[in-house]
Order: sequence, then C-alpha cells, then structure tokens
Amino acid sequence: MKLNKLTLKDKKLFNQFLGLNTHELAAYAFENIYIWKGLFDIGWIVIEDCLCIFFKDKIGCFLYLAPLGNNKPQVLERVFKVLDNFNQNKEISRIENIEGKDVPFYQNLGFDCQIKSYDYLCARDDLVNLEGNKFKSKRSCLNYFIKHNKFAYLPFSPEYRHNCLKLYNRWRQERKVHNQEPLYCGMLDDTLNSLTTMLEGYRDLDIIGRVVKIDGAIKAFTFGFKLNSGTFCILYETADLSIKGLAQFIFHSFCSELENYKYINIMDDSGLEGLKRVKLSYRPLRLNPAYIAKRKNE
Repeated sequence: MKLNKLTLKDKKLFNQFLGLNTHELAAYAFENIYIWKGLFDIGWIVIEDCLCIFFKDKIGCFLYLAPLGNNKPQVLERVFKVLDNFNQNKEISRIENIEGKDVPFYQNLGFDCQIKSYDYLCARDDLVNLEGNKFKSKRSCLNYFIKHNKFAYLPFSPEYRHNCLKLYNRWRQERKVHNQEPLYCGMLDDTLNSLTTMLEGYRDLDIIGRVVKIDGAIKAFTFGFKLNSGTFCILYETADLSIKGLAQFIFHSFCSELENYKYINIMDDSGLEGLKRVKLSYRPLRLNPAYIAKRKNE
C-alpha cells in the first residue's frame, strides 16, 4: 500500500479530519504533525474514510495518531498490515497518542494500552492572574524583569528566523553543559530540528509567534497554535538564561493575549524530571494521558 508523502498542501485535508472530533492532546493538530518531517518520513493514506498518519525512521514505522474518522476494527487490521510490512520486528508496530476516551475501544479489541506521556493542561486565568502563594515566585520573577529591563514585546516576523535559531542554539549548548544525560541532549537536538522545520514553513502554518527584544536583539521567543475552540497550545518557548524573569515575562505576556481560550496546553514533559518539575510549577488543572496501543501477543 503506497503512502502519500506529507506536504504543506495536505493541511486542508488533515484539518478536515482533525475537526471531526474535539481533541485534548496537542498531537492532534496539523502543526504538531508537520514539524516532525525533518526527523521522520511522514506518510498518510485514507482507509475506509479514516485518515491514517504513519511516521517512519531507521528504527521502524508507527501510526502517529489514532485513525481520524469513524474508526472500525477493519481499519486497524489494515493499519497493522501496513506497519508490519515496514517493520521486520513486529513488536515495533503500534499506534501512539491515543486519547483516554478511546482506550476502551482498543481494549475491547484485545489491544494492550499503556500510558506514553501526559499533556499538562492549565487554566489560562491562573497563568495570567498568578494569584496566591503557589505563584509567588512567578510573580516575583515577572515583576523583577519588568522593573529592571527596557524591552519590546513583538509579533514574530520571518525576518527574525535566523536570530531565533541562533538564540535557541546558544540556549541548547548552555543546557547541555548543565545536563549531559543522553535522553535530554537528544530532546534538545530533536527540538532544534522541529523548530527549524516550523520556522521554514511558518507562513503556511497556523502558528502564532512572539519575541522579546532587548537593546535591539532577540532574547526570547515563543510559538503556539489553536488546538480547539477552548484550548491553545504553547509549542516552543526559549529565553536567554542570563536575564532574570524573562522566561516568566514572555510566557505571561503570551497567555495574557489569548483571551478567547479557557485553557493553555503546555505540552508533555518528554519523560524528563526537570521539565516535569517546571510544568508542575504552573499548577496544571489536569494531566491528559496519551496512550500507546500494541497487540497483546506482541
């Protein structure tokens, strides 16, 4: 079965299928699919009115999302035939990013479903108001930055692309000095790849970006996208580590703009304890689990 190679021209079709249901996981957005095309060979096919999106690399192939549409057992049978055709080791064949509400469907068909990760969902009002003791340190950092810096908070423009990548590379190297754990360093490198892909396709993607300039130089940036009518996802955020309160400022400023949304999804923690602590410090309302489904005999 031949797969169609993902391009920006597929955005309209993908959004039609993604819009058939309301999703809570950030993975269910064209923007958060497309950015990985530098790391994976992404292909898709419509099987019995379901859009199926396959990610393939040198390790193997997996379905990135649950089939989009009226999912049926026969769709999954054909999906796993495609996966098994790519994967010499059939244990690699799997479906990722299944939402909690869909887990019983897979379990009833005999699939083994395990939690892969969690998306951290915050109340936008909490992130903007920063009320109470639990946000005391955030307020302090935010106020310190505003008091001690002359800055410009601006919409992202493609002319800033090179300087955003330059800032991220500097930040990435500084992070690697402090944490040389292979998983963490690998995540930093993967983020560079996806960030580069996003910036290259920025004009055609439904992504909103902001930057902070100090003395004419970009010192922080953030990007995000609409997931559904009530939820906005923060996809990237990078700030010069030497400037106290800058990270808190750009995050707070971005969230303050998003008046039409009740929730802010700050993505998952990639299985990293340090990132988990940072995300928990924003006191999320709940953690939305993403599941992986495999055949039990595998």
